[in-house]
Amino acid sequence: MTPSTLIVTGAGGHLGRRVIELLLEKPSGARIVATTRSPEKLADLAARGVEVRAADFDRPEMLAAAFAGGDRLLLISTDVVGQADRRLNQHRNAVAAAQAAGVKHVVYTSLVRPEPGTPITLAPDHHGTEQALAASTLDWTVLRNNVYTESLLGALPRAVASGQLVAAAADGRAAYVTREDCARVAAAALASTNTGRSTLDITGPAAVSQAEIAAIAGELTGKPVAYVPVPAEGLAAGLAQAGLPGFVVDLVVSFDVAIAQGYLDGVSTSVADLTGAPAQSVREFLMENRAALGA
Repeated sequence: MTPSTLIVTGAGGHLGRRVIELLLEKPSGARIVATTRSPEKLADLAARGVEVRAADFDRPEMLAAAFAGGDRLLLISTDVVGQADRRLNQHRNAVAAAQAAGVKHVVYTSLVRPEPGTPITLAPDHHGTEQALAASTLDWTVLRNNVYTESLLGALPRAVASGQLVAAAADGRAAYVTREDCARVAAAALASTNTGRSTLDITGPAAVSQAEIAAIAGELTGKPVAYVPVPAEGLAAGLAQAGLPGFVVDLVVSFDVAIAQGYLDGVSTSVADLTGAPAQSVREFLMENRAALGA
């Protein structure tokens, strides 16, 4: 068999770069292509044999060439938020270009339960992209990632310092998953030889509440941390007072509301199924990052 050509979009970002590193750690004979808006930033990967190509999802005319010769493509959702339909249009451009370029299979990083009705402000972009894939002639694997465990490192240091973890998640739970586990799954799905169409939830090993997270943080730091549930409006006001832009406030609050409403509490075994190693728990992750908590 002719070795596959694997294309990773958004290779300059944290997730894309890590996926490429994982592919390089387990040589399969596949040709690895990295696409990015800033090829000069990937000189180190080029030196390791990765073919680097320029690709701008806002310029569909250049995407077919960027994807040319690809057998399987990892479409990492772009980082554009708060700009109407720009991100969805970028994704649609990429799906159309992948089809035009003859790509056989697309792996897409989506979001858990992006269907209409979810309060998460990012969800419509993911739902629309999934619809674009469904309407294409492509085979695909949709990876519906849960909330990154890394996001906890934003609020927990303040919570440890103040003794209060403030959130609008009520008693809801979320199956937080680490970026590393998402990268491992994406690399495995991209390097796979599977065909057809499938949708997988990518989660941590358990769904945890804010009260449990506060307790873990307190245990690891030796400083008591209490969970203080607040209404969504109260959280929004506090974040706005802290100077966060409006679209960021809306995004943060929307995830808390989604947790409260039970949108993010589903647990799957997809990480272990695809990679052969279990997903990292919230406790394990926070233990590795105790220094960041102010321990």
